[in-house]
Amino acid sequence: MSKQLQDAYIVAASRTPIGKAPRGVFRNTRPDELLVHAIRSAVAQVPGLDTSVIEDAIVGCAIPEAEQGLNVARMGALLSGLPDTVGGVTVNRFCASGLTALAMAADRIRVGEADAMIAGGCESMSMVPMMGNKPSLSPHIFDRNEDVGIAYGMGLTAEKVAERWKVSREAQDAFAVESHRRALAAQQAGEFADEIAAYTLNERFPDLSSGEVRVNAREIALDEGPRETTLEGLAKLRPVFANKGSVTAGNSSQTSDGAGALIVVSEKILKQFNLTPLARFVSFAVRGVPPEIMGIGPKEAIPAALKAAGLKQDDIDWFELNEAFAAQALAVIGDLGLDTSKVNPLGGAIALGHPLGATGAIRASTVVHGLRRRNLKYGMVTMCVGTGMGAAGIIERL
Repeated sequence: MSKQLQDAYIVAASRTPIGKAPRGVFRNTRPDELLVHAIRSAVAQVPGLDTSVIEDAIVGCAIPEAEQGLNVARMGALLSGLPDTVGGVTVNRFCASGLTALAMAADRIRVGEADAMIAGGCESMSMVPMMGNKPSLSPHIFDRNEDVGIAYGMGLTAEKVAERWKVSREAQDAFAVESHRRALAAQQAGEFADEIAAYTLNERFPDLSSGEVRVNAREIALDEGPRETTLEGLAKLRPVFANKGSVTAGNSSQTSDGAGALIVVSEKILKQFNLTPLARFVSFAVRGVPPEIMGIGPKEAIPAALKAAGLKQDDIDWFELNEAFAAQALAVIGDLGLDTSKVNPLGGAIALGHPLGATGAIRASTVVHGLRRRNLKYGMVTMCVGTGMGAAGIIERL
């Protein structure tokens, strides 16, 4: 006998500032500590909620090892001070890990298996290198030509997209300049204030005269990546992934450190604790594409998420399209005919950074608060995913 799905409501959404890796402000800050800060900040947004009703924490992490290993979701739940009755599970869908965590938490509520969940993501690209400390690809990826793209570095897949979709170097650099321009304008206008929970960084220095260790506390309240950028400056950068290519460090996403957390509940919890929902999680979709052109993934995931929600593309007021590379973002925008005024209005990962498994949760927080601030109805978080996937989730302001 079928059971009607219930709605999943987002009542809190918070994130840390994003630091640049590997030499940025969070280079010595553990990712589990960033996650703890995000969870505590999300809980603080709903003081009327009894945290004992939270059943599980689902946290995305793209490289879940070392400082972000050992089931960082459970570690974060415990260290944040949640009751030990709250479980924890870490999920990995590379760049879509945080968004997948949110979708999984919402699904538990929608099917009636849970009433209150933590969803989030964390990543330190300063402490845990891309692909991890001991990468080991299966040799069988070379058995079939269709699988060889799995071995390609992400930058090379961006070059493949740029070549196939005829995205010029000039267009990529212009896109990057605009990403930084929008991000700087958003910071100056205080657009991120609702979503960012400022992080107090305690830096320790030896005082040789006294033999003591001094602690210098400073507050980090803004993302570290946005900067004044020009076409002339970007044009001087050399391609880094392919000889005579067009993908550079300047038109690619920044490696980063950060975390985000959201609280998702059922209608029962809204009524029980008299909570006001920020948004409703509407739908989620994942689709696969050839690994060698993984950046085009959102082109397939976006229509699927819209179909699941019963919406049209024009219904979406805000697209957070993760800028893994300008080449793939432009290819997706061009193929789907996305309205560029709706895409990353506050800048994207080229300027703001891309802490892999945390990005989905971070950008979901951006959408939740952005829709409310601008009185818009529907927002989408979407990204390409390593090994050839696209993911997209739709959020409705209430």
